[in-house]
Amino acid sequence: MHSWRLINSGFQAGAMNMALDEALLQAVASGESLPVLRFYRWRPATISLGYGQSVTADVDLEVCRRAGLEVVRRSTGGRAVLHDHEVTYAVIAPLHAGLFGGSVLDCYRVISEVLQQTLVKLGCPAQLVPGKPRGGQQNALKAVCFSAPSQYELVIDGRKVAGSAQKRYGQAFLQHGSIPIEMDLDLLGRALKADMVKTTADSLKTVGWLNQWSPKPLAVNELETLLADEFSRHLQIEWLHSEPTAAELRQARSLCAEKFGHPDWTLKR
Repeated sequence: MHSWRLINSGFQAGAMNMALDEALLQAVASGESLPVLRFYRWRPATISLGYGQSVTADVDLEVCRRAGLEVVRRSTGGRAVLHDHEVTYAVIAPLHAGLFGGSVLDCYRVISEVLQQTLVKLGCPAQLVPGKPRGGQQNALKAVCFSAPSQYELVIDGRKVAGSAQKRYGQAFLQHGSIPIEMDLDLLGRALKADMVKTTADSLKTVGWLNQWSPKPLAVNELETLLADEFSRHLQIEWLHSEPTAAELRQARSLCAEKFGHPDWTLKR
C-alpha cells in the first residue's frame, strides 16, 4: 500500500484554491509532503482560465461581475471552466511514485480510469476517449473547456463530463480537474462570450453534467467519497486524513496575494 494525504479543503475563493494547489505541488516536489489527493469547492462560483488564454477575447468580465463570478487564471493549460456545483479534485504526486507511468498522457490515462470507474458505479455510463489535440481548432471553440474532450477524458452520449489540466514542477506533477454535477449553460455561454459566435454556442451542446444521467440526484460529498474509495482501490493507496500544514498555508497565502489573486496575473494575456 502507498501512503497518501487526503485533504478536503471545503469552500475557498478561487485564487486561494489555485494557490493551495501550487503550494502543495511545491511541497510534494521538495519531498516535504507525501502525495496528495485534494478535494475542494468554490465560493463564490468562479471562472478559471487556462494559463495561456486571453481574458479580453474569451471572457465577458462585466457579465461575470453582475453574476457574482470570480475570475482566476490557473497555472495549468486548457480552456475556461465555470466552477460551481461540481467536484473538483487535485492529484499531486512525485513522478517517480511508480503509479502513473512516465509521460503526461500516462498520468491522464491512469487518473481518468479511476474517474470513469467511479462514474460507472454511480450509473453514469462514462466512456474514456482518446480525444483530439487542442491545437488547430477554431478560436471560438477554444474558450470553453467542456466543448471538446482532450486526451483521455470522459464523455457520456458524446458530451464531455470531466475536464482536467496538468502541470509539472521539478520531479512532481499536479493534475486538477472539474466534474460538474449541475451546469448553468446559459451563464457559461454569456460569461465566456459563447453566445456571440454560433459555432461556439453550438459547441455548448456537447457540455455535460452528471445529473443528466445519474439514476438519482448526486451530491458533491457523495461523489468525493466514492472517488477517494476508487483511488484507494485502483492505486492501492492508504489515506492519511490531513489538513494543509502551517508552512503550506503560509506559502499558499503568499501565492494568493502575489500571483493568483493579483490582477497582473489574472489579466496578463
